[in-house]
Amino acid sequence: MADAFAVTIAANVAAKVADTLTDQAQRAIAEIVRKLRAKFRSQPGGAGEVAVLDAAITTGDIPAVESLARVLEQLFAADQGFQEEIQALWDSAGADDGVTNIFHGKADKVIMMRDVHGDLTIN
Repeated sequence: MADAFAVTIAANVAAKVADTLTDQAQRAIAEIVRKLRAKFRSQPGGAGEVAVLDAAITTGDIPAVESLARVLEQLFAADQGFQEEIQALWDSAGADDGVTNIFHGKADKVIMMRDVHGDLTIN
């Protein structure tokens, strides 16, 4: 299993929820994808890694995301500076402090919240 940061980046790169992200988060994810693509292309045999990235973006399915996470884990292990660069972009998206609630489907009532300090009663 890939490390948590690699999985997080892979899942968010592949997610089909880009329209629900803030403008800042959309820009950060687009820049992460651009940097990953450029990094992969600069390496010998990088075409295979670009194909893994494209498959994750195109399909968004679990095997594709897991494959991308493994590729990212290897990349980050080999180039700590690049991982820090991607981490800075990720942090700029507000991912650590922001909240994104996404709801699809039908429901009579939906409650989405963040920090609740004190009592909460829902009837």
